[in-house]
Amino acid sequence: MLNKFVVVDLETTGNLPKKGDKIIQFAAVVIENGQITEKFSSLVNPQKSIPPFIEELTGIDDEMVKDAPFFTEIADKVNALLEDAYFVAHNVLFDLSFLQEELIQSGFGGFYGSVLDTVEMARILYPTADSYKLSDLAEREKLEHDHPHQADSDAEVTAELFLLFLKRLAKLPAVTLRKLLPLSGGLKSDLQQLLDELLSEIENQKEPLDESVEIYNGLALRKPHEETGSNENKNVFAYPADDTEKLEVLRKGNRTYTKRTGQFEMMDAVYMSFQTKTHSLIEAGTGIGKSLGYLLPIAYFSKQHHKPIVVSTQTTQLQEQILKRDIPELNKMLPFQVKAVLLKGKSHYLSLEKFFLTLQDENDNYDTTLTKMQILIWLLETETGDKDELNLSSGGLLFWNKIKNEAPVFPQNHLWNDRDFYKQAKAKAESSDIIITNHSLLLSDIKDEGTILPKYDFAIIDEGHHLEKTAAQFFGHSLDYFSTRLLLGQFGQYEQGQLFYKLEKLLEAFPDSHSELGHTSQVNEIVTQAVYEVDDFFKLVGIFAKSKQVDSSSSFRTKIRFSYTDKSKQSKALVHSAERLAFSLSDLQAAVEARVEWLKDQQKAYTDEDETIITDLLTWLNELINLKNTVKSCFMKATDDVKWVEIDFRSPQNVTAFMAQPASVAGTMQEKFFSVKQGIVITSATLTVNHSFTYVMKELGLDPIGVQQLVIPSPFEYKDQVQMLIPSDLPEVNAVSLDEYVIAISEQIISLAEATNGRMLILFTAYDMLKKTYELIRESGFLEDYVLIAQGITGGSRMRLTRSFQRFEKALLFGTGSFWEGVDIPGEDLSCLVIVRLPFSPPEEPITQAKCQMIEEHGGNPFTEFALPEAVLRFKQGFGRLIRSETDRGIIVVFDKRIMTTNYGKYFLQSIPPVSIKKGSMNELIKVIQTWL
Repeated sequence: MLNKFVVVDLETTGNLPKKGDKIIQFAAVVIENGQITEKFSSLVNPQKSIPPFIEELTGIDDEMVKDAPFFTEIADKVNALLEDAYFVAHNVLFDLSFLQEELIQSGFGGFYGSVLDTVEMARILYPTADSYKLSDLAEREKLEHDHPHQADSDAEVTAELFLLFLKRLAKLPAVTLRKLLPLSGGLKSDLQQLLDELLSEIENQKEPLDESVEIYNGLALRKPHEETGSNENKNVFAYPADDTEKLEVLRKGNRTYTKRTGQFEMMDAVYMSFQTKTHSLIEAGTGIGKSLGYLLPIAYFSKQHHKPIVVSTQTTQLQEQILKRDIPELNKMLPFQVKAVLLKGKSHYLSLEKFFLTLQDENDNYDTTLTKMQILIWLLETETGDKDELNLSSGGLLFWNKIKNEAPVFPQNHLWNDRDFYKQAKAKAESSDIIITNHSLLLSDIKDEGTILPKYDFAIIDEGHHLEKTAAQFFGHSLDYFSTRLLLGQFGQYEQGQLFYKLEKLLEAFPDSHSELGHTSQVNEIVTQAVYEVDDFFKLVGIFAKSKQVDSSSSFRTKIRFSYTDKSKQSKALVHSAERLAFSLSDLQAAVEARVEWLKDQQKAYTDEDETIITDLLTWLNELINLKNTVKSCFMKATDDVKWVEIDFRSPQNVTAFMAQPASVAGTMQEKFFSVKQGIVITSATLTVNHSFTYVMKELGLDPIGVQQLVIPSPFEYKDQVQMLIPSDLPEVNAVSLDEYVIAISEQIISLAEATNGRMLILFTAYDMLKKTYELIRESGFLEDYVLIAQGITGGSRMRLTRSFQRFEKALLFGTGSFWEGVDIPGEDLSCLVIVRLPFSPPEEPITQAKCQMIEEHGGNPFTEFALPEAVLRFKQGFGRLIRSETDRGIIVVFDKRIMTTNYGKYFLQSIPPVSIKKGSMNELIKVIQTWL
């Protein structure tokens, strides 16, 4: 066995060795027999200047490498280090490509030994990690990483990580290693060689299996968690009605608990709402401790009445927090134990049977191979089988569709029954006191008349400000080009070897099938026609959108309303194309249905592989039927839905969609939810406009009579913690062109950044303005010392961008959309929040247009009844980003002067906690900032 590993890291002048980029630092750590035996590092003279970006990233400048050796001077040492060793690096192909180039130029033959990639290994061995960046992995494993982007520090951390990976591999059950071994042949590195050597060692040692793992039908799985003792406590526990009783309960689990009057008020309101079977709206300000504010009373209520309570949230993050942090804390406090379960839609759960069958497949692509290896490791850890635990690539998500849990077509193989993750989750939900779910599943249950969640009468809707928009999306329809073509591509034409090819191969076992069902070529023709109609339909969607585009200078994603009353030739052509598409999809459905049903009717014992193909075909057929019904709903049925096109003219093949949503969900929610449930509590930090719930009640269809309404202000001292500044030397946002406004605010942002040392979150209402501002500031060169992170430009999820922002001392984060509410940056990481303009929805937004028309038709005022309250709630959400704890201090700068110059500006200010407001020129405000911070 090769017992020598050399972990290498390089810093370079760029990414392309073939185009002249050079090494500026080389570092290697040698590992032999599981121990670090040697370290070597050297700066390298690249014989060219180091670009400013690389200098900023690495801290290495031209002066430092001026007297350093050329690579040729250290090449002999490097070559000696690598002899008879595995070459190990974090993103190995990058380091290897540079080293090969330099070694060859130095007269050595290059390195052609075995390579291992710690990124690849991390993805396999840490399948649930948020990120596979070296610094994030180091943080996860609590490894010291003092100088990221310096080769010596990076190589040492990579070596320590690699040693952890070796230990992890050595502890894997032999069953898992045997499954990983054939798959590892499809990787980019030589992990197969390492696994082969490891497996030989493990099988010779015959180590006992870890107690937490069991072998089940040839797979190593984490043992299911055994429920200890009976959950039924026959005692009846009285709800702690007064403050003393509450304190006694809470301090049992947390001795340092400090009384929060608002939290106690919320507890009583929730308990009374359920006791009196009334609906409630509770706005709970930041810092109340909202989760505990409803969890404690519902725990008592559930135990007293033996009724399950549903807790629904919008975000996965909050669900995880409730289940993994809040419920365990609650159980330490209560005189009884609360059983809670997180329940998601069926397709979130892995089907072990399907996954096991895919392990026999050959010729997988790279992403599928990697995902299979991730899942084999994950099965040793997961108790839930929930996809959201995994960090999958986009290719991995495609593979998930083949292995997700679905309704069985054939009598199930009972071998896997006891370890059906979805059945386990459903069974747990049936016996739980608290069922945690998301708004989408809650709405699915409403739509399917209670067939998904266990029967319940009481629910908490947390993050309740999202419920109306989620319901509108849920009760609507969408057609997008990318997923429609993907669906047809999954079936494919016969010669493409996809589902259609597999179907015909199954039929070949029955010689008379084609005489009954028609020839393969006939179905091929139907597939070709369907693909043509899809392409034609979306081409006409683009032509329609182009004909209605008002501002052709805006090159970003555009929304254009579609209406039956529009008799233009583009609109008529689109409707006719939709009708042809629906008929074409019906033809395809009929042809495939006939074939699949014929196969099901044959008295034949199919192999597992055959059954999987037939199940995949039926799943695909369901999706095809949904697609056909969506086309019909959007174009061939009379509905009151608002319809529009969403398109990005820069890449229409990626972003072209047709959307339909109800303008109001109030009637549906009242009829199917609020009128049939006994007690629903909707809570959020942002539900009122100027201390009134009128807007949210109207949107959701809640009758104000009989609804308990409570506003609990935040305990934070905003007057002492926040200064609101409004610059007077900016133009009115609507009085100048976009480009002029961008120039003006860019100057202000640069001044603010210098005064606050960065640590700024800048919130925009439109991506167009965000992009132009970001580019102008970057190109100005005034903030060269600052890291500029921009949504949609820098790349990565909201969580990843936020983490990057927190990592740098001098950083600016540019956000729009979800950044108005989905960002939590406590402490000094965020000192300054900038609101570029008041967050009114654009009047041309199709949903906004439709809601305003509806209000006008009923004799109302669209601005005061919809546009203003919606903007105020969004403003409150943005404001809430700044102060996340009682010790936070910060500045909020509002560039939009309308907050002071218009009559409606006061509604924004009256809807947030009282704060100190100062207005003046930017120079005057900079002095305030310097004194304040």
